[in-house]
Amino acid sequence: MRIAFLTTNDPLYLPAFFKRVLAQCAAQTQSVYVVPPLYKQQTSSQAAWRYYRSFGTKVFMGLGFHILRAKIKGESIASVCRRHKVKYESIPDVNAPVFLDQLRREAPDVLVSVSCPQIFKTPLIGLPSRGILNIHGAILPHYRGVMPSFWMMANGEKQAGVSIYFVNEQIDAGGLCAQRAFNILPDETLNDFLRRSKSIAADLLLGVLSQMNRGNVPQQPLNLSEGSYYSWPDAKAYKKFCAAGRQFW
Repeated sequence: MRIAFLTTNDPLYLPAFFKRVLAQCAAQTQSVYVVPPLYKQQTSSQAAWRYYRSFGTKVFMGLGFHILRAKIKGESIASVCRRHKVKYESIPDVNAPVFLDQLRREAPDVLVSVSCPQIFKTPLIGLPSRGILNIHGAILPHYRGVMPSFWMMANGEKQAGVSIYFVNEQIDAGGLCAQRAFNILPDETLNDFLRRSKSIAADLLLGVLSQMNRGNVPQQPLNLSEGSYYSWPDAKAYKKFCAAGRQFW
């Protein structure tokens, strides 16, 4: 089975994820495609301002510190790909015709989306013969949308989870094929939680890919009427997060 990944340029949490996954799947992986960590045609300065406006100076400076430390230590998805001799390529738009033509030539059996911030359109969804898997850091259909880990902590949830599903044209709404629940630790920071969540997601994905190698993966439709959807948090949401006794770093 030929696998290609769609992800984003995140030096904090995704290098460890790809270390775990490519240690077992490098031989099957054709490419890892990375898009900018931006939403809805943002510029980098607009993304930084949105982050600062929502979470304030302390969290913003903490993000910069952790990114700088990761870069100094050489932690990146690109370095993991080099180590495993897997093709790594930066692309601006997963729906662009030129990229779709490239994928048709490479003919991956399955695409795996990991924290990719772009919405997939119908031509991309229909391209791989076995579909697109997306990893979402919540127990779907609950906490669909953006930053589910933040929202679960802000809402005082005791339990979190990871879901893997086959993508369709709706957001976080395809056929569920794997899910794992786990507790949110009382004194866990968001940073620590995300690291643990990505590790659990890597193991869950490896199980799904192994099952796909053996045959078809059963799917369960998600009932969106039973779930919830969250957008990018604002300053009010961050105050709620802090009131729940949580910290980013």
